[in-house]
Order: sequence, then structure tokens, then C-alpha cells
Amino acid sequence: MTTHRRFALGLTVIAVPLVLALLGPLFTGDPGPRATSFTLGGGHWLGTDFVGRDVWRQVLLGGRTVVLTALAATALAYLVAVPVALVSALTRLRWLEELLMRPLDVLLAVPSLLLILLVVSVLSPGAAGLALLVALVNVPDAARIVRAAAGEAAARPAVEALRMQGESWWRIAVGYVGRSALRTLAADAGIRLTGVLYLVSTAAFLGVGVAPDAADWAVMVDRNRTGLFVQPWAVVVPALLIVALTMGTNLLFDAALEKKGRRR
Repeated sequence: MTTHRRFALGLTVIAVPLVLALLGPLFTGDPGPRATSFTLGGGHWLGTDFVGRDVWRQVLLGGRTVVLTALAATALAYLVAVPVALVSALTRLRWLEELLMRPLDVLLAVPSLLLILLVVSVLSPGAAGLALLVALVNVPDAARIVRAAAGEAAARPAVEALRMQGESWWRIAVGYVGRSALRTLAADAGIRLTGVLYLVSTAAFLGVGVAPDAADWAVMVDRNRTGLFVQPWAVVVPALLIVALTMGTNLLFDAALEKKGRRR
């Protein structure tokens, strides 16, 4: 498959869940009366869910939380990881590098979902709290990857030449080292967004950060699975939308990186 075709396929795959997630709530209308649980027909395109609500309406309402939480968590993770990694790669103070990276190694040793569940056992975070938790567990891994890429660039003679010319730390870190690590960062971003979507969906599936009957794609999969063989659309449609998000994201990033590599 050519790069353009892969890009078009990724864009097509991801467009459906994104449009439903971002614009769906604008077209939901009134909820209407509830019907019998797990039924098909009766004016409901995709049937009803476990409490008799219209599945299509729940699909339109349920994507925004998943998408926005995942995007916010990914952005927050890099907002912390990238500066820490750049400082660690460029500093000449060994103690500062150890101070920045060793605490992240401790967090890296704890499974992500386990850490989220431990925090949730003490606190009750909402959607914003879930985004912060998911960002926190992704910071160590992201920082290690960016640190490795930035460390290789920071060891080049060009960096020493820039220092001797009196260039500012910002210009060296962002203008040269950061740009050199951009390809690695972009590749990691595609994989990490997929992992964040998995974590957000799994946490919502377990009831973390959302109400048990919330209009959320992951919650829909969890709460409606008891009626899978009676009314499968209540489970299959939100599950496919989550899969399309992750698959489309990877296809787009792969196509973008391949195109950039060919230009080089």
C-alpha cells in the first residue's frame, strides 16, 4: 500500500469516530421515553441498551469523553516528559540527571492500570482527574524514550559548536536537539495515543472517572455485555468505534513518518 493510500485509509477510519465524538452531541435531540431493555426496532436504529435507552443516542453522546480525555492525557504527558528529557540530556551535572530520571524509573516499575486503581481506591477522580492519572503513568515511559533520542543528538559535535558560539540553552535544546528527536517523538506519539486510549477505555470500563450509567463508549461495552447475544449493537458499535480510533491513529502516524522518511 502506498503512503497516500495508507494516509487516506487512516483518515477514513479515524474520521467516523472523531466526527461522532466531537459533533454527535449536537444532534442528539431529546432523550424520549425509555423502552424495554435490549430490544431491536421500535424506532430505535441500533436498539436499546440495558436500561432501555436508545443506543444510537448513547453512541452520539459517548465519544467526546473518551476522545478528549485521551488527547488531554497524551498532551499533558508530553508537556512534562519533553522538558524533563531535554534537561536531562543536555545537563552536564550528573546529580541533576539522576534527580530527574530516577523517580521516573520508580513509577515505571509500577503497572499503569494498577497505579490508577490504587489512586482511585483513595480518591474519586472525574474525567479531568482520570486524564491527569493517565498522563502521570505515561510520563516515565515517554521521558525515557525522548531522553534516549535527545541524548544521541546532544552528544554530537554540532551541540558543542553551538555552545562555543554562545547560543542560548533554548536554541540548543529546542532548535537543534528537539528537532533531531522529532521523528522519534512523532513515532512514539502515535503508539502512546493508542495506549492512552486503551487505558482511558479500560478505566472507564472499570468505572473509574465516569458514572456507572454514563454515556461513554467504554461504559456502554461494559454495561451492555450481558445482552450481547440478545442485542449485540449496544456492544459491537461502541467497541468498533474505539478500535477505529486506535487503528486510524496508527495508520496516520505511520503514513506521516514514512512520507517524511522518503523526503529525507
